[in-house]
Amino acid sequence: MDKFFKISERGSSVSNEIIGGLTTFLAMAYIVAVNPGILEAAGIPFTAGLTATCIGAAIMCAVMGLVANRPIALASGMGINAIVAFSFCGGYGLDWRVSMSIVLIEGVVILLLVMLGLRKAIMDAIPAGIRRAIGIGIGLFIAFIGLKGAGIIIPDGSTYISMGDLSSPVCLVALFSLVVAIVLQVMNVRGALFISIIAAVILGIPLGVTVVPTEWSFSFDFSTFAAPLQTVEGGTMAIIEAITMPLVIPLAFSLLMSDFFDTMGTVTAVAQQAEFLDEDDNVEDIQPILAVDSLAAVVGGFLGASSITSYVESTSGAAEGARTGLSNLVVAFLFLVCAFLAPLFGMVSSSATCGALVVVGYLMMTDIGEIEWNQPEIAFPAFIIITCIPFTYSITNGIGLGFIAYGLVMIATGRIKEIKPLMWVSIAAFLAMFLLL
Repeated sequence: MDKFFKISERGSSVSNEIIGGLTTFLAMAYIVAVNPGILEAAGIPFTAGLTATCIGAAIMCAVMGLVANRPIALASGMGINAIVAFSFCGGYGLDWRVSMSIVLIEGVVILLLVMLGLRKAIMDAIPAGIRRAIGIGIGLFIAFIGLKGAGIIIPDGSTYISMGDLSSPVCLVALFSLVVAIVLQVMNVRGALFISIIAAVILGIPLGVTVVPTEWSFSFDFSTFAAPLQTVEGGTMAIIEAITMPLVIPLAFSLLMSDFFDTMGTVTAVAQQAEFLDEDDNVEDIQPILAVDSLAAVVGGFLGASSITSYVESTSGAAEGARTGLSNLVVAFLFLVCAFLAPLFGMVSSSATCGALVVVGYLMMTDIGEIEWNQPEIAFPAFIIITCIPFTYSITNGIGLGFIAYGLVMIATGRIKEIKPLMWVSIAAFLAMFLLL
């Protein structure tokens, strides 16, 4: 096992991988309850959505671990699931099976891009300073997600955001998790983030924040499986309905842009944290990572789980020492268990994971000094990315605005010839996405 996963070679250990896998899973466990709830709005029964979510995540986490051997966990993507449920099904009135077919089509297209080497080539065309900015922006985004989910940051009608009621039980649990995570992290305690999550879950029980399950359901619903091959109203197969409708290209393109650049940002962020960036800040052995991630979209559409994608919460496991695909097998196993014991894992509230996510955000900020702030052609787009990822609550939007800013600055400084062709392609694609979709 050590030789297969290169555990010792990467300076890790089996215990590090197990703790890292547990931490990653707990940081992303919310998807077990959230994704079925969103898909329910599209017409998918909750139990069916939960079964598809857990099985799909387990399969793709295992594949990533065994094929790419990197600690990058996958599950149904937040944001993409909302597009499917509220835009495709709600806005355009599509049958959920047809929507899942579009997800599958998008996955096939992006997998072809990987096979042709275009996805990696586009990543390599991005200047190193801007790639660093993506990871930093995602770090702020993760910290913001943690604080927002815990109620420490709340919406405000006049100032947009404000501080929540810190005396509320939800905030008290979150603050406790934050204190534990910070103290244990600076003391270099092994498993600090994992311990903070468990401790907060326990504290949340008497405070009423942690919901202790009263009923256990072991039922499964596989009715969403092979969704594109199922028939819709009129007797037509869903995949045929999707392919023949005029909207398929713009809808698939909207998913592709989100999937493509979210993954790029996530992989870069995890690579920074798990130390598999080379001396030029390129992700090592990225091709199998991108191939598995692209295949995950296909599998997600086929199972009816929405597009499955790489999760930025994997940085929390990397922060705990995960360096290999063995941690992914831990995550995959827990997702399988969760299919049986969903109420148990539902006890992990957003308050309990607040501390872990904020500390991960801090760790991802440490590369900010590596950006060439005295070079405007890098510094300005980097600043746009770092601020706009959390401010727009979207990795894709933040990256897109930063790319466009990079093009503008290079044109203004007379250095247009230094922009690589594939970078121009990315800039043009983002302009089309912002203006037309």
